[in-house]
Amino acid sequence: MRQSQLFTKTQKEFPKGEISRNAQLLIRAGFIDKLMAGVYTLLPLGLRVHKKIENIIREEMNKLGAQEIFMPSLQPKENWEQTGRWKTMDDLYKVIDISGREMALGPTHEEIVSPLVKKFVNSYKDLPFAVYQFQNKFRMELRSKSGILRGREFIMKDLYSFHLDEKSLDEFYEKVKEAYFNIFSRVGLKEKTYLTFASGGSFSRYSHEFQTVTLAGEDIIYVCEKCALAINKEIKGETSKCPVCGGEKFREEKAIEVGNIFKLKNKYSHPFDLSVTDQKGEKKEVVMGCYGIGLGRLLGTIVEVYNDEKGILWPETVAPFQVHLIEVPSENPEVKKTAEEVYTELEKKGREVLYDDREVSAGEKFADADLIGIPYRVVISEKSLAKGGVEVKKRSEEKSQIMKLEELIKVLTM
Repeated sequence: MRQSQLFTKTQKEFPKGEISRNAQLLIRAGFIDKLMAGVYTLLPLGLRVHKKIENIIREEMNKLGAQEIFMPSLQPKENWEQTGRWKTMDDLYKVIDISGREMALGPTHEEIVSPLVKKFVNSYKDLPFAVYQFQNKFRMELRSKSGILRGREFIMKDLYSFHLDEKSLDEFYEKVKEAYFNIFSRVGLKEKTYLTFASGGSFSRYSHEFQTVTLAGEDIIYVCEKCALAINKEIKGETSKCPVCGGEKFREEKAIEVGNIFKLKNKYSHPFDLSVTDQKGEKKEVVMGCYGIGLGRLLGTIVEVYNDEKGILWPETVAPFQVHLIEVPSENPEVKKTAEEVYTELEKKGREVLYDDREVSAGEKFADADLIGIPYRVVISEKSLAKGGVEVKKRSEEKSQIMKLEELIKVLTM
């Protein structure tokens, strides 16, 4: 993509009123735009990152055998009354149409997926199975001060699994844990993300969160020094020992919750009489699990972990482009000619390139490249031509080197 054709622009100053690093950098670099507190537009660069995160998650969900669907955001009041959450869920957006009919803007989809599954499942032979979606969620979040980490409208991947018994649920639950760690590893957060025990409510002793350690974190977790599992602050007072290894030494960390998983059991199957006939011909309630990841929150967390004083440092797997190609303004026509040839050749080889062909100073181009944070910066200038190649620098490194185009293409495929 030619940067001259990108309709968005970078900003020289940090946006006023934004205190979180993720929002400061993402707005200034032209990845997102703030409409109001907790509500953001994904701009072209931001949407490219968001889609890459989505596709990584989709691949891991498909490996689990889960099937993708897409459920409505607008949900009938009756379903929420059936589970008792119409009056008890305090962050539920409620809307009334001109006829007086009340509905909810979905913050989650248990009230929709359970009656949906009831239409198709009636025998133990239909179980187990799982469905997932990427869907807008709406939550009446009054503390929207953390950029895209805490939104009122956001996209979430929610996965729901359905089982004949708790043994089957437990087995799938462990597979989801592994899939989640694969996701966080692939987006560059593996070393900083911990499986964290949280209160499980009335249906199981524990639920689990996945918490990424960063100074920007709103949560406090305690990481076991012995086995590297963690406990969140809410249940730390209930136990002095690690629930897994029995360790008693913990280190306190600030962290961001990037995912959570719950064993729902029959909490949402029971209100809708979601049951099947088992092997003995007896009626049996289906047991469920749910598993969520907020994509915007994950995107914001990546920025909180990967940034420096100049801007963002995207991991290669989620970067909007692989290469930021910079043509240094010159009166020598060979500079532009070579830049165009390199751009064409890299795209022909399947590399994702943002080509800065704008008529601005070299200093502005370099500053914007650091702010946007694409992994490789490739510079075409009179200096690089005199040395017989292109100047290549990784965003995460200080030194650059001169490479032949063929060498660069090999590096980009490693």
